[in-house]
Amino acid sequence: MALALVKKGSRSITVDGAAYRWRVRGRPTYDQGLGWSPLAYAVELADAPGTTLVVITDQPHPSNWRGIQARPVLPAHVAEAIRAARLKGWTPEQPGSPLLLDQSQEFTPAS
Repeated sequence: MALALVKKGSRSITVDGAAYRWRVRGRPTYDQGLGWSPLAYAVELADAPGTTLVVITDQPHPSNWRGIQARPVLPAHVAEAIRAARLKGWTPEQPGSPLLLDQSQEFTPAS
């Protein structure tokens, strides 16, 4: 059974006529805080959540502890990720394990 996104702090977006919610974790994980792993965010259907999409970006978490410059996740990035995941077969209306969309090819971990 998939877990639904926490509604507090989530943002709404409509992509190709479907309503979704997405959320960036407010506090970084330990590895994200040190700049060792990139920022990730989750997406699900707004009204009938099923399979969650987890997107790994190519940038550090904005609240990292080392002051590494980070760009915000923009709705255009989320829409692009949703479309890419749908093309890869993501079916957010069906229950199942989260789908991982790794876009971190350009991420360089801090040393």
